[in-house]
Amino acid sequence: MPLLSIQNLRKTYGETVAIPDLNLSLHKGEVVVILGPSGCGKSTLLRCINGLEEKQSGVITVKNIGELGKDISWEQARQKVGMVFQSYELFAHLNVIDNILLGPIKAQKRDRAEAEKQAETLLARVGLLDRKTAFPRELSGGQKQRIAIVRTLCMNPDVILLDEITAALDPEMVREVLDVVLELANEGMSMLIVTHEMGFAEKVADRIIFMDRGSIIEESEPNQFFHNPQTERAKQFLRGMDY
Repeated sequence: MPLLSIQNLRKTYGETVAIPDLNLSLHKGEVVVILGPSGCGKSTLLRCINGLEEKQSGVITVKNIGELGKDISWEQARQKVGMVFQSYELFAHLNVIDNILLGPIKAQKRDRAEAEKQAETLLARVGLLDRKTAFPRELSGGQKQRIAIVRTLCMNPDVILLDEITAALDPEMVREVLDVVLELANEGMSMLIVTHEMGFAEKVADRIIFMDRGSIIEESEPNQFFHNPQTERAKQFLRGMDY
């Protein structure tokens, strides 16, 4: 059984159909990268999985937990399926450590000392332990995004969704963030990643999902997708990326 299963997902905005009928699975330890043109439904898909967008129909299940939003509440589901956004979503009035600990203490009712010990270990791992008392305004974009990743990891999720996490970063800061994600992948973290970083996608993915107009057009392992795509739409997309 897959770790995460999406069956017959449909999402509309009024008369506009964003995702007509999508099926996707993610296995434990697998990294699936979702590619496609802007507006094709990639971010909408992630937001539906995490309950941030209300789906019109379909079933999203996590192994050993059940259907999200039905067997467990979306609040509980977001502790199992974490999400990292392109805009960091850090609270400006809280320092780094308090931003990270807000979820573990408030949502999971964990002991602060225990959670802070884990947070410090994670901060050290991404090279930011010395910034634990800094405020978001004192951090670079790359540092903020690494803090956002640590905040998600500190909730001990089964799956992490990453939505264009380098889109708002200066080119020099992209590598420091992607290196953290690559390390997580190598350690077996289960991830669904939306990105426009093609080189990174080829390196990190176990499987590539190519979407257009809310549907999966092509699905293959990275080497085949990038060097021998099977559909004309995927070929057209990759030609547009090779400027």
